Amino acid sequence: MSGMSGRAGVSLPPPLCLLFCLPFCLPRLAAAGRSPAPHLVLVLADDLGWGDVGWHGSAIRTPRLDALGAGGVRLERYYTQPLCTPSRSQLLSGRYQIHTGLQHQIIWPCQPSCLPLDEKLLPELLQEAGYVTHMVGKWHLGMYRKECLPTRRGFDTYFGYLLGSEDYYSHDRCVLIKAKNVTRCALDFRDGEEVATGFKNMYSTNLFTERAIDLIANHKTEKPLFLYLAFQSVHEPLEVPDEYMKPYSSIKDVKRRHYAAMVTLMDEAVGNLTDALKRYGLWDNTVLVFSTDNGGQTLAGGNNWPLRGRKWTLWEGGVRGVGFVASPLLKQKGVESHELIHISDWLPTLVHLAGGHTNGTKPLDGFDVWKAISEGRPSPRVELLHNIDPLFVDDFPCLGIDNRTSLPQSKSSPWDDTFFNVSMHAAIRHGKWKLLTGYPGCSHWFPPPSLFNESKIQSPDPPTKRLWLFDIVRDPEEKNDVSEKYPHVVEKLLSRLQHYYKRSVPVFYPDEDPHCDPAATGVWGPWA
Repeated sequence: MSGMSGRAGVSLPPPLCLLFCLPFCLPRLAAAGRSPAPHLVLVLADDLGWGDVGWHGSAIRTPRLDALGAGGVRLERYYTQPLCTPSRSQLLSGRYQIHTGLQHQIIWPCQPSCLPLDEKLLPELLQEAGYVTHMVGKWHLGMYRKECLPTRRGFDTYFGYLLGSEDYYSHDRCVLIKAKNVTRCALDFRDGEEVATGFKNMYSTNLFTERAIDLIANHKTEKPLFLYLAFQSVHEPLEVPDEYMKPYSSIKDVKRRHYAAMVTLMDEAVGNLTDALKRYGLWDNTVLVFSTDNGGQTLAGGNNWPLRGRKWTLWEGGVRGVGFVASPLLKQKGVESHELIHISDWLPTLVHLAGGHTNGTKPLDGFDVWKAISEGRPSPRVELLHNIDPLFVDDFPCLGIDNRTSLPQSKSSPWDDTFFNVSMHAAIRHGKWKLLTGYPGCSHWFPPPSLFNESKIQSPDPPTKRLWLFDIVRDPEEKNDVSEKYPHVVEKLLSRLQHYYKRSVPVFYPDEDPHCDPAATGVWGPWA
């Protein structure tokens, strides 16, 4: 071959020519310009718990998610916020909620609030990098003004619902408007900014998956694709087509049985989505991120066993998230990552992968963690502020045992008046240490209903306790408080909490506006 290659007039047959040229041409092509920007697909599940997926030992069947995670990188030390709006705001802004005023609860339907309009969001940055940007599913970042809508915040197209939850089939949401003392039920479904009718009796997970697959099928490959698919599943109400219930007939707990069926349907949906990426030729240049938005809600079938707590709480069961990255572009595959990664890290990570830049954003709290995920390098993140909420009230207290919704007035603690007000609801992670203060929320452990007869393992803590320190790497179940043993660590972390608190913006949590009333239109939507 080497003799032939130097002779004029000798042409190789086409297949041989290709074989001969490819090894030499490809490096030159790559060197001439950077490799094409990857397609980015971000799938967000709603309220999926740590104990609700196969690879964490759940009895719920999640074969497609299991396989995707097993072939990619499972994120086993990955964190979200304990609630919907805060997680979504940090995902799309790359900034802690203490910097956007959204550190208290969620945006309720009649609150005149949205993710601040001066925040530059992930889809806007990806548009600047040349991407087509699509969003399908749950928004929940405010909609009282048209400027707050997804199509005004960087998404070329949108199909989904604007509030936090609704009926899976009718797509209606019922809300008590306190100022009028009236409950209104109205449609919350949009295609772009237009009201989307004609989808009654169609299960939302199927609708959203079909729309996502349509977008993939019709994608013009000269531009890279960003698809943000935010499922309604598996948030309450617990609704699912009957055929998905059959495999779980042995689960006696009715909520858990419905919930298990909902998880399996969503698992199938993610499988159908990835099949479409392969079928339409996008998969080989796609990075798929799968994440939950917070821990499971044990009151609605979810489970975080063996972690402590649940949705709404700062215990690991509220904030340690199910997540993985699947992509042919990963340098290492089939591994678990135990690096510290947070939901705010996706913005800088995906923008840098896209070849874009984060100019124009406010100072980011997220880090580019691609090398930590793809190559197994140490995460650039060593610290994580879980939250500081001076107004915290638990809307879902542990009924029957620990009825607290906030911290009782109590005897003094050795940490009073030191660096930080320890009766404030807050938590921070630094290296292996996690410090919690105030009332973190329901503090029990909840075994899966099918595992034990007892529905909860009660917290041994006195109700007046307001500071905990855990070595979370050794003790992810938060059983052994070591605050008395390591007072210097407590001091350091309290001073870090104070550092963040001094730099936080005031909580923005406005009273509801009765003008939200959809009585005239029959549809939830912007009113201001």
